[in-house]
Amino acid sequence: VQLQACGGGLVQPGGSLRLSCAASGSIGSINTMWWYRQAPGKQRDMVAGITSGGVTTYADSVKGRFTISRGDAENTVYLQANSLKPEDTAVYYCRIIGPRLNSWGQGTQITVSS
Repeated sequence: VQLQACGGGLVQPGGSLRLSCAASGSIGSINTMWWYRQAPGKQRDMVAGITSGGVTTYADSVKGRFTISRGDAENTVYLQANSLKPEDTAVYYCRIIGPRLNSWGQGTQITVSS
């Protein structure tokens, strides 16, 4: 399974971006799709996750600002990032985990700066 992420960019504080990640190949009916992020010099941290049943989880730092969702085709995951802060600047990676499945996307950069 390959994951292709897109949607990053440069945005001013308070702005919004929508990230997308599409999975190609067979992902099965039971899986969880995730967004992680990694800032320069820091570890890669979980941002949000969503199960194939629609159950979501968020890092405390993004609760109330970010929303994770899945597309109708179930092989796409989105991250709506609102009220962006400079500390949200990072490379954002998507990931899918399922039975015998653990794949990462290539990352997309979000830079929040005035």
